[in-house]
Amino acid sequence: MANKDYNIKQKIDPKLRMYENCEQKINEVRAHLNSNLCVTGKELPKQRDSAFQNSMKMLPMNSKLKKTHFKKPSSNICSHVFIKLADPKKNILSGEIVRKGSLVSAFIPLTHLNTLAKNENVVGIEVPRVLKLSEPVVTNRYANKKQGSNDLKKLRKMYPQKNNVLIGLIDVGGFDFAHPDFLDKNGNTRFLKIWDQGSSFRKPPAKFRYGSEFLKEHLNNAIKHAKAAGVPAVALEKQSTMSIGSHGTHVASIAGGNSGVFSEADIVGVTIALNKADLDRRKSFYDSACLVHAFHYLLEVAKKLDRPISINISLGTNGHAHDGTDAASHWINSELALPGRCVCVAAGNAGQEKALTENDQGYIMGRIHTSGKIEATGLSKDIIWTVAGNGISDLSENELEIWYPPQDRISVMIKPPGLDWIGPVKPNEFIENQQLKDGSFISIYNDLFHFSNGNNYIGIYLSPNYKDENHLIAVRAGNWQVRLTGEDIRNGEFDGWIERDDPRPLGNFGDKQNWNFPSFFAERSNVDTNSISSLACANYVIAVGNYDDKEECINISSSQGPTRDKRNKPEVIATGTNITAAKGFSSADDPWISMTGTSMASPFVCGIAAWMLSIDKNLTASQIQGIIIRTSSPLPGSDYKWRDDCGFGIINPEACLREAKNIRNKKDITHDY
Repeated sequence: MANKDYNIKQKIDPKLRMYENCEQKINEVRAHLNSNLCVTGKELPKQRDSAFQNSMKMLPMNSKLKKTHFKKPSSNICSHVFIKLADPKKNILSGEIVRKGSLVSAFIPLTHLNTLAKNENVVGIEVPRVLKLSEPVVTNRYANKKQGSNDLKKLRKMYPQKNNVLIGLIDVGGFDFAHPDFLDKNGNTRFLKIWDQGSSFRKPPAKFRYGSEFLKEHLNNAIKHAKAAGVPAVALEKQSTMSIGSHGTHVASIAGGNSGVFSEADIVGVTIALNKADLDRRKSFYDSACLVHAFHYLLEVAKKLDRPISINISLGTNGHAHDGTDAASHWINSELALPGRCVCVAAGNAGQEKALTENDQGYIMGRIHTSGKIEATGLSKDIIWTVAGNGISDLSENELEIWYPPQDRISVMIKPPGLDWIGPVKPNEFIENQQLKDGSFISIYNDLFHFSNGNNYIGIYLSPNYKDENHLIAVRAGNWQVRLTGEDIRNGEFDGWIERDDPRPLGNFGDKQNWNFPSFFAERSNVDTNSISSLACANYVIAVGNYDDKEECINISSSQGPTRDKRNKPEVIATGTNITAAKGFSSADDPWISMTGTSMASPFVCGIAAWMLSIDKNLTASQIQGIIIRTSSPLPGSDYKWRDDCGFGIINPEACLREAKNIRNKKDITHDY
């Protein structure tokens, strides 16, 4: 490739380059299984999951398949992108949705990528990272709920709560606005608004072209007429997802329910969701661009009402460099400079590295990080990357990202299980959509000076053969050997992360089960630090780990820090083990459910932050972060030093509120000396 063409390609995220170099039919199938792509401009068959499952048949391995690049896609394969600009004042494209400073969130056809990259004002084009729900463990489906803890009741007497702050939630599963935990004394909901990104029931909010915005009057009207209609209120204002035991409802209950931390706040929720009207994933997104849109929406609501807002995000991503330089983290950071805003993010549930019992498979969700050091030029390090086996066929794309310092040069080789070595792929070289002997595909990119942070990046993508929707060929199961060799070593350190799949069965064919299934590192390659979600690595968000208050220890699943650039994340831990809160979309005689995860710990801290903002609306995110760090209590037998699993310790709500009240009490002692 000519240097000029390569310089243009360097502006485009390798994952987008891989998508761009695929034909229409493949990307249509890929879009069904992948949240990054969307098909527009023509009617597609309305397939339900069962129909899709029944259409898939596995082909035997065919060693005569031709190795080839795919054809270009047509213009109706589109993607969300983040665009980094040199001059933020210039308009560059029609697909812009929202922008913040030099970052633009846009929706464009893949065929426009090259034209966009040729624009001198474009520094880089990043693909949004796929959002993952670190599934909490349901510990009691039929829990009995006590209305508020004694500690919180005492705090409310000391620091009375006021209805002068918002709690914002970005989550999944839907919000049960009519649950008793969200009703005021008049029987009205405390939800001001719900933006359901997957719904078409009502009009979308201003600035956005998708989803439905449910207003307070819509929700209260549904509550008012539900009894006469003989249906639940949520059936009259239909959200795209209304999961029994909804994650979003449970999280909202912890942060701002009547039995939760801050029970006087008005609540605004955004559901990251698929359109359940047809379950056609090819027309849907759930990536970090959707999260940025949700974040922007919540801040706009708070701005119009002139209220401070505390936002909780119990979702995460594993992609990118885990140093806060990905577009979503950069966007959130830039918005947190203004006072009256705070964001809490669940650290993630990727902390478990080993099985505790014979049948325990929790480690599969935990082995996401590897690291090491190549000591000198000419030396190598091997990484063992495991794709699901044991009769499970993985029809998802598997991704491994390796980041290393700009002063080094590292080449990479890959050995698929049972096949020959591929490579070496040296710095500034790539292999794109190369077909293997079994019919699946591999792409390898070795890029220097990534536009987001100036570091070097190796991206490896394992792709099923999506060419024929009736005959899909899965990624080869087994241990993939990744060999890193020092071409020119001055530092030698590297870190790698596996991007997560949502485990999802796709059907049985022959003696195999077909799944979207997470890959993971072998035990010898896994390094259990730095497993914190990349979204939790933004500078001014508060990353929250899961504390088991009964056992007085960190829950084994809680993800660990630090960030790749060695910042102290998570900052704090909160009780997130066996937490009872509202059971969304359930029957009146089954209103509560208990769950465990960092998803449950983060909204507790979000509620405390809202309380602090209620006391002082001018607190900044960094001040709230500092107060929480200062007042945290060490674990029993520990000290005040930051630790990779528990941060600075357990959140101390009373001390947080006391500091929030006293922060403006300055004493002038000028004339005392």
